[in-house]
Amino acid sequence: MTSSTRLSLAVGILAALLGGCKQAQPKAAALPPVSVTVAKAKVENVPTNLQAIGAVQAVATVTVKTLVGGQLQEVEFHQGDEVHKGQVLFKIDPSPFEAALAQAEANLARDLATDSHNKTEAGRYADLAKQGIVSAEQNDQMQSAASASHSVVSADRAAVEQAKLQLSYCTIISPIDGRTGSLLVQAGNTVQPNQTVLVTINQIKPIYVAFSVPEQYLQQLKQLNGAHPLEVHALAQGDASDETGHLSFINNAIDTTTGTIQLMATFENRAERLWPGEYVNTKVTLGIETGAVVVPSSAVQTGQDNQFVYVVTPQSTVENHTVKTSTTVNGITVITEGVAAGDTVVVDGQLALFPGAKVAIKPPVGVGGTNGAIEAEK
Repeated sequence: MTSSTRLSLAVGILAALLGGCKQAQPKAAALPPVSVTVAKAKVENVPTNLQAIGAVQAVATVTVKTLVGGQLQEVEFHQGDEVHKGQVLFKIDPSPFEAALAQAEANLARDLATDSHNKTEAGRYADLAKQGIVSAEQNDQMQSAASASHSVVSADRAAVEQAKLQLSYCTIISPIDGRTGSLLVQAGNTVQPNQTVLVTINQIKPIYVAFSVPEQYLQQLKQLNGAHPLEVHALAQGDASDETGHLSFINNAIDTTTGTIQLMATFENRAERLWPGEYVNTKVTLGIETGAVVVPSSAVQTGQDNQFVYVVTPQSTVENHTVKTSTTVNGITVITEGVAAGDTVVVDGQLALFPGAKVAIKPPVGVGGTNGAIEAEK
């Protein structure tokens, strides 16, 4: 066998071996489709809302104190009651003040008699002085006595009015309509003027809700609220429906530490569903965005540098679409760029996806009588 023949035979054997090895290598297994839930991008009219956490505040808060000291005789309400302006709340023992008034009135009566006598004497002495019967000095003394007694009567009248005022303070009335808090002093206790707090009253019908929004909305709020007061909705925790009020105050300065502007809304609160100190969710509608492309908010994913959604193709694969969003309300998000109306987007199952992945679409619960996944239509 020649050397060239041996070389050709070796090359053939090597090729056969390589071919056999190649045929023996198994193919990579195809990945199974990922089960996902999808929804269609739609065109809707979406309200532009400002949402914030608000704090409920009483329109007025009054701390009731006594203006006179003494023993608290009666409490005319129960703590927590709704009271009205002018309603009697407390009574303090009036006896010392009634006695002081009686004394002041007696002093006035006495000094009125003295004043009347001195006035008569002053008139007579004036006539006698003209006739030269009494000296001018005697006449001046009598005129001074009459003037002094008149001043005493004026002081007595003022004392009577002061005594009446002090007596009136023994009956403490509500200065506002509102709801009482805890009763801090019980009947029988001695109270001190301008020191002892008896009860605190909050006016809660109407009531305020204070909240803050980003400063970028200030001009729009001022413009819209100038035409007519903007509606504000407030929803308390555990409440099934919200309260509707109107924007009544825009603060005169922006908070430079947070870049927000404080707003305040007024609510009639007839059913007293809003309570001072409570935190509520507030919403102000600035306008309606018409013809907006919307998708369920769960479809929008956040990447390192952008937001994106997975869009299902006719070949039952997914594509990664970078999107720009504007408003999110009631579980839907407005897409301004990246998705068109009618696109099928993935709303659940994104964690197992990657661009080009095969998907199997889950039917809505209760549709078609099956819980199994079905492939997207090609």
